[in-house]
Amino acid sequence: MTILLNLDVVMAKRRTPAGELATRIGITPANLSILKNNKAKAIRFSTLEALCRELECQPGDLLEYQPEDLVDNQDEGDTHA
Repeated sequence: MTILLNLDVVMAKRRTPAGELATRIGITPANLSILKNNKAKAIRFSTLEALCRELECQPGDLLEYQPEDLVDNQDEGDTHA
């Protein structure tokens, strides 16, 4: 099971700069980058709540479930260097 955080998509739709969002939700730009690039192993509910508040969205707008076999197949098909 893989849970993806579509933070980059929501930020782009809202035209929200990363540095500004990090400041508004009280995390470092480095930690926001980890979330944005799906490198995080977990997210605190308080952080998720702050993201939803500042981006005016619902948790379901940010979180997406993908079965592992779908993720594995996408990785195998990725030939970009």
